[in-house]
Amino acid sequence: MSPSNQESTYGDSTSQYDPKNSNGDYVMFKCLPPESGKLNRWSQALTRGHDYPGAQAMLYGAGVPNEDMMKNAPHVGIATVWWEGNPCNMHLLDFGKIVKKAVEKENMLGWQFNTVGVSDAITMGGEGMRFSLQTRELIADSIESVTMAQHHDGNISIPGCDKNMPGCVIAGGGGGYQAARHNRPFIMIYGGTIRKGHSNTLGKSINISTCYEAAGAYTYGRLHAARPQTTKAANGGPDIETPSPSQVLADIEQHACPGAGACGGMYTANTMATAIEAMGLSLPGSSSYPATSPEKARECERSAKAIKVLMRKDVRPRDIMTRAAFENALVLTMVLGGSTNGVLHFLAMANTADVPLTLDDVDRTSSRVPLLADLAPSGRYYMEDLYAVGGTPSVLKMLVARGLIDGTVLTVTGRTLGENVEGWPSLDPGQKIIRDLDDPIKKTGHLRVLRGNLAPGGAVAKITGKEGLGFTGRARVFDKEHQLDEALSAGTTIKATDGNLVLVVRYEGPKGGPGMPEQLRASAAIMGAGLANVALVTDGRYSGASHGFIVGHVVPEAAAGGPIALVRDGDVVTIDAVRNRIDAVSVSDEEMAERRKGWKEPELRPKRGTMAKYARLVGDASSGAVTDQW
Repeated sequence: MSPSNQESTYGDSTSQYDPKNSNGDYVMFKCLPPESGKLNRWSQALTRGHDYPGAQAMLYGAGVPNEDMMKNAPHVGIATVWWEGNPCNMHLLDFGKIVKKAVEKENMLGWQFNTVGVSDAITMGGEGMRFSLQTRELIADSIESVTMAQHHDGNISIPGCDKNMPGCVIAGGGGGYQAARHNRPFIMIYGGTIRKGHSNTLGKSINISTCYEAAGAYTYGRLHAARPQTTKAANGGPDIETPSPSQVLADIEQHACPGAGACGGMYTANTMATAIEAMGLSLPGSSSYPATSPEKARECERSAKAIKVLMRKDVRPRDIMTRAAFENALVLTMVLGGSTNGVLHFLAMANTADVPLTLDDVDRTSSRVPLLADLAPSGRYYMEDLYAVGGTPSVLKMLVARGLIDGTVLTVTGRTLGENVEGWPSLDPGQKIIRDLDDPIKKTGHLRVLRGNLAPGGAVAKITGKEGLGFTGRARVFDKEHQLDEALSAGTTIKATDGNLVLVVRYEGPKGGPGMPEQLRASAAIMGAGLANVALVTDGRYSGASHGFIVGHVVPEAAAGGPIALVRDGDVVTIDAVRNRIDAVSVSDEEMAERRKGWKEPELRPKRGTMAKYARLVGDASSGAVTDQW
């Protein structure tokens, strides 16, 4: 078609405000109707005729090769959450290049751009961790901004670390604000899981969580090599010495992360990747392909054809992000033993997509769905092991067949979830990673929503049953995470002989932290130290690598005057994962009211910068800690 004919086709008379994004909650753009048959539905506003000659000049300068491509080719944004210095993300720019080349083969224009991230593992236990959760919002904001400002016709996002995925889906429609906000055709490509590490001194597979648990064992004198003590060498040779605890720890540090990819257990990154695949927002297998596998590179190549199908069929993120899709995500998270952070992100994604989802829905799903996966942090296996026996699609195939997963939901292939996994191999017979429904690890889910006089607005507990289903102990209160870390580092302040202790860490919520930092350093140190007499409660968060008797996301948080701010050392606290309660049982309502009279709202710090803005905008954890819910 000649440019002159295109001008009449693309004229204002045929453009209309996007009917799938026209309620006024988000910025509205005009586009061509799907029946036009054109795939450049949004970008044509800039490239038709000579309405925007400056824009076209810039696009020619950026690489549009000729007038035919200028007038006809759709624009696909390729957003990588790439940066150096973090194994989860350091390879994503290369994946973006593969996607760009594949997009160009489909006669489309691929435009790579980048967004920010924070390494949870590197910042864990330090002030940098406060910046982690807010990156979900920054990622969402930045992808939304580029996609809409540049009039992209579709988006392929490539996240790696924990907050990356919900950040990418919210903006467009599932797993991050970007997809739901711009609501353009969207696919997420997970950067992939890391390979397992191996420690010669321990004689076993290790991963990032091993480092934190080993630190606790080291402090409490429980870190030892797997080999026996000094052995006399034969024929008068030198004695073979057992590595010291310091050498064992150094060996773990050097070998826990053998290359590119996200942390290898069912931690937050793999929790979100598997859940988003169950929702239908990524291609089959995306969540379980290792980062360095050939399948991951092929997935990047396939994404170009897939996004073209979505553009032709006018399938958008919100078409996929239905209530049934979120139910699938919750079910798979319970089956696999996923992270408490998943709850926070599901609530945020659903909020953006206008899908009603609450803590009660999480609790209801947990009550009906068993824990089947023997995956780290509480289990023996890693995502790489699950990949070897069939991966996420094989698990979904089994769950669809058994009626726990809705196979009729639409996906980014243009087909249903059930159709996607129908031809996939079944789980390997005899594999020990995913238990049968008749022989679960736990008959109900491991994520429990607790309420009580310490958390009237809700709290999220991760209880696999290995540490029991209830805990009662005397409170020991810490007003910041670093206070607990210092106590644990001393090695003598908190002891196994102290009786049952409920360690309460407060003023670490979304506003009070600010930033709701993860507290893996403390939870892992307690596991490594063998302190079975300890439970943890916080208005902050725990890492997906955390396990033990832990309760987080307490609402209202201490900074908002929640009851957790009124707990004192020595109060008796009971956590009941059967009745789903958390209470200071030794404190009457009258006593709580009296304590409240003496409580003073803390001054919010910092006062300027990105964290100050975040603290003033962010909502509570029971609503997903979102920043745009006025």
